[in-house]
Amino acid sequence: MPRRNLKDIQSQPDDRNLPIDKVGVKDITYPVVVLDRADGLQHTVARINMYVDLPEHFRGTHMSRFVEVLNRYQGGISTKNVRDILEDLKKELNAKTSHVDIEFPYFITKAAPVSGQKSKMDYICTLQGDSSVDYYTLQVKVPLLSVCPCSKEISRYGAHNQRSIVSVSVRASEILWIEELIELVEECGSSQIYALLKREDEKYITEHSYENPVFVEDIVRNVAVKLLAHPKVLWFSVETESMESIHNHSAYAQIVIDKTKKL
Repeated sequence: MPRRNLKDIQSQPDDRNLPIDKVGVKDITYPVVVLDRADGLQHTVARINMYVDLPEHFRGTHMSRFVEVLNRYQGGISTKNVRDILEDLKKELNAKTSHVDIEFPYFITKAAPVSGQKSKMDYICTLQGDSSVDYYTLQVKVPLLSVCPCSKEISRYGAHNQRSIVSVSVRASEILWIEELIELVEECGSSQIYALLKREDEKYITEHSYENPVFVEDIVRNVAVKLLAHPKVLWFSVETESMESIHNHSAYAQIVIDKTKKL
């Protein structure tokens, strides 16, 4: 049947007089290409959410158009074209605002600290775009090892430790490499975490982390100090969740700073 003979139910009027802030599609699994500082580009697979606003006089939006817009960017999605995706969504769906969340695993080759054994370490990253603001948001989740300063101080030997997940979100004045943000965070715990370690590496990490104990509060402050000094960063949020080894709960801390309001 020709398309012109099919009713457009979504465009029918609605009399409830209630606009919708966000309507769209979630959890699209999609192959993407992202910028890679070492190799130029990296192929990975993303989970993508896409939304627009819907005026009160329309019954629904056209869901297929979200995927149509996404298909235009099969050659690569990055900080360079998030703004283009947002503008295309507004145009295709006759919307005033648009939003996109692109979450993907990003892989970095890391060498173990003593043996030098190389392996791929994965980090969960998210690009978030909102057409109503001038800047995209880049988030990275970085695992660290943290040793408890209190445990070290009060114990005759040893100290309990945690695997901490540091979630850093930034808005920047220009492109900020994912690797740059990860490296910044990895300097702020008791030790980095690696995908592959030999015995000499385990010995080094155990002793190094013991000599550099940090509370969850220390981690967020350490990261915040570096982000405050970073010339490209305009706004940031840093959260740390440390999975306790001697408790059935996690320790948590967060700092959010808008540097544009301090200028």
